Amino acid sequence: MWRKASGMVRETSSWKTRRQGRTEAPTAATTTTTPTSNRTRTHTTQGLIITWSQLAVVAAVAALLNSSDCQAGRAPPEPYYGSYVGEFTNFAHGIKGRIYAVDESTLFVKSFAYDGTGPDAFFWVGKTPRPSPDGYIIPYPEEYMGMDPPILQAHNGTDILLRLPMGKRIKDIRWLSVWCRRFTVDFGEVFIPTNLGVPKPRVLPEFKRLAHGLRSSNISVLDARTFYIPNLHYDGAGPDAYFWVGNGSEPNIMGIKVPNEVGSLEPLRGYQGEDIEIQLPANLTVYDIDWLAVWCVEYRHNFGHVYIPRDLDVPPALGQTKITPLWWYSPTTTTPRPAVYSNCREILPNRLQVKWELQGEHLLVELFGRIAENQYMAFGLSGANGRPQMAQSDVVVAFYDTNARVFRAEDYFISDLSQCDGQRGACPDERIGARNDVIVVSGDRKNGVTSIRYKRLLQTNEAIYDVPIPIDREVSVIAAIGPLNARKEANAHSHTASDHNQDDIRINFGARNDHACKSSLYDVKDETGPKPWPTRKIQGVRKFRASIGPTGGKRGYTPITGVPSWGIAWYVNDLLIPEITVERGQTYEFIIEGGNDPSMPARYHPFYITDSPEGGLGQKVGLDARKQKAYAGVEYDEDGDAIPTGGGRYCEWEHQTVDRSLEIETFEEYMKTLEYKCEDGEPGYLNWTVPMDAPNQLYYQCFTHNNLGWKINVVDMGASGGSSVGVNLIVFIGLVATRLLLTGRVLA
Repeated sequence: MWRKASGMVRETSSWKTRRQGRTEAPTAATTTTTPTSNRTRTHTTQGLIITWSQLAVVAAVAALLNSSDCQAGRAPPEPYYGSYVGEFTNFAHGIKGRIYAVDESTLFVKSFAYDGTGPDAFFWVGKTPRPSPDGYIIPYPEEYMGMDPPILQAHNGTDILLRLPMGKRIKDIRWLSVWCRRFTVDFGEVFIPTNLGVPKPRVLPEFKRLAHGLRSSNISVLDARTFYIPNLHYDGAGPDAYFWVGNGSEPNIMGIKVPNEVGSLEPLRGYQGEDIEIQLPANLTVYDIDWLAVWCVEYRHNFGHVYIPRDLDVPPALGQTKITPLWWYSPTTTTPRPAVYSNCREILPNRLQVKWELQGEHLLVELFGRIAENQYMAFGLSGANGRPQMAQSDVVVAFYDTNARVFRAEDYFISDLSQCDGQRGACPDERIGARNDVIVVSGDRKNGVTSIRYKRLLQTNEAIYDVPIPIDREVSVIAAIGPLNARKEANAHSHTASDHNQDDIRINFGARNDHACKSSLYDVKDETGPKPWPTRKIQGVRKFRASIGPTGGKRGYTPITGVPSWGIAWYVNDLLIPEITVERGQTYEFIIEGGNDPSMPARYHPFYITDSPEGGLGQKVGLDARKQKAYAGVEYDEDGDAIPTGGGRYCEWEHQTVDRSLEIETFEEYMKTLEYKCEDGEPGYLNWTVPMDAPNQLYYQCFTHNNLGWKINVVDMGASGGSSVGVNLIVFIGLVATRLLLTGRVLA
């Protein structure tokens, strides 16, 4: 009995040590000595070596560790939903719920109730003293079809995550309401306390560099289960290496495997400067562990690690952190992303490639297609082995959903060569009563190429609509590219060699190093559209004027940058997104005419210089904001929030009639179809001395919107060539002539 009680005390103490980040001394044998005839006497009872007084001390320590008043606790109280905001005050329709601040842009409503009978009700936030029409909707659910967010439906005890839209933060609002927009009625409200402390991600040091070239930039704890590891390098040569977490002063064999960035527990591959996110298993949080490591299980070797501090106050893990990056995100590393796969086949020449690898019971596939946004790409097992046959085939149809703005991969069974009628034809499995067994991992669209990564079980246990994928032999495959219909389902494709494979193509999905792709689809030139205008370049110039103008359609911004535009872009010295060359140590002046009124977002484009090819720092919060560095045009307040300084009056090159870029061969002729208009006010001025340690590639961008600018090439002093005085004079004369010709006036 005494041994059992002692063991329980030690076990409780050990658990509290892990949870609270304490350091527990090794348990030693306890002896008591009593002077008897100059000899030491030890009291031992069946392995328990303890005195009554020591037992009392142990019991007191155990009671202290189990006390709710113990102030040294490391983990927050459970369940943990973030910082408590308050409860809804109900005015109508049975509004109930407790509200928490999860992070600086996310609210959590616990046990939300609403009868659903309001005709036009939404979650509604604003910064007026009380709920009023001067607010905006928080869409729920976050992903929806159509242009407008859906009206709030009935709920009875639903747990709801609400993400503030448009880059807004909790500190930007004063209340949350369930609001009827049609009748301007407040059904229920809760007010945000002033000076509310909101959990935030925590930045840790980089991985300690011990073996196999392991290194990274500073690691971040995004929430209680998610790590962000930027610029990860690892040679992949460890025979049995995994992400590994556990307790103790150093990584050890008593750890737990953590799935990699795609959720796999396969041994780690090599990484060359990639930015990844990983999540702890469901039963663990960062409060339960002392370190994160890369560990070789077979040889019990630590390749490198980072310690988890004891004073974390990070957001709870409620599903608000998405592992899959948004489609436009490109890792901000200086090392190009390596090919993940050892297998690649080009199924349709210059149009469709497929890469794959086995991951345990799953097949991971990535499709690369030169397709339009209203097209799909399909790939799967042929309906007949030995020839390409669409009928009776099991395929995946992948595409970018322009309505929901997400990448999709749908499991299809093609019973007949006809449109799906809900029972037969080319039908998504879900539409004919089966499951979509395909899981989208990530997607991207750039330079005219759509890539979608997905995984599927080799054996799905759906005998009728899913064909098992063999890995011990070759199997015939089919692929096609075609149009989407209004339901975002696959329509019939053309019967040409560029739209579907006409020959029998066989793949052994269990093979390694089946790499027959000779080049990347990103290198294929699009010959179908109009000829793009060449990129303009400016060098040897110290003074720039930045204003807004149209993107030039299919000849301008998108073919130059490889990313979609949203209709306007920067014009620098009257050139559409020119590449600018600057020298380290030199000072440059920017005259800025992008707007200075935040209440008019369509005409508010503060100019700034950054290392991000996307820009839009004002939209970013938390980790997204820390992914980019601002070099000019931004200051930071006491909370560390970015404040734009590159504002000025709004000036824009506007179309005199309609956009005629498709019919005009040269940019110079296109400029003659535009006219320059300025609002009242003064331009802004930005003086920038290029740091000596500036990277070779920077970008001028808009603070409030993505993808308005382009490249700044940074070179050493004197390397840009040419006489800066002479070139400046030429540019100045050119600017004067252009303004006189096009507008009849020169702007001061």
